[in-house]
Amino acid sequence: MSFKQRFSKRLLKWMGWTAEGSAAPEDKCIVLGVPHTSVMDFVVAWAYYTSAGGTPNIMIKKEFFFWPLGWLLRKMGAIPVDRSKGANVALHNIQVLKNADKMHLAIAPEGTRKKTDKWKMGFLTIAKACDVPVYLGYFNYRTKRVGTGIRFVVSDNPKEDLKRIQAHYAALNLEGRHKDCFSCGDVTPKLIENN
Repeated sequence: MSFKQRFSKRLLKWMGWTAEGSAAPEDKCIVLGVPHTSVMDFVVAWAYYTSAGGTPNIMIKKEFFFWPLGWLLRKMGAIPVDRSKGANVALHNIQVLKNADKMHLAIAPEGTRKKTDKWKMGFLTIAKACDVPVYLGYFNYRTKRVGTGIRFVVSDNPKEDLKRIQAHYAALNLEGRHKDCFSCGDVTPKLIENN
């Protein structure tokens, strides 16, 4: 076990979190982080996934990449994102993922820490274009449990996929750090089976 893995296990335990499951076995995949209501989610996600034996590549808005924080974020696997470019973000990440030998790309589908019913669909576009699975990773600040979640294979119908994913998260009854900032939209809660 590496120093980084031992450190992250201790950090997760010190913060009071319990890890569920392990890192995704594929060389390339997308891991969702839901709910996303706080900057603290990055720390929990990094500590969990690193302690589980994976290397998370987390997209973070470029404004956080100032010295010396930017250097540290890059060392932790963070990828700066220019959210002002809209669709170009997805295209950029498709190229990055296709060109990587190994990458577990962590994405917050809500796209914001504020409450929103409309989740971003870019992760579905990326997964389809790169032919990689999506893991429905989660945080639950009420129970202090975090995990990689189930494996989901995207279809040719991204709108239906998003509804199914949101319904799955709604059925998990998750609580974000700021509980009033999380919404799965107008869906009927329903767990989906592992693909």
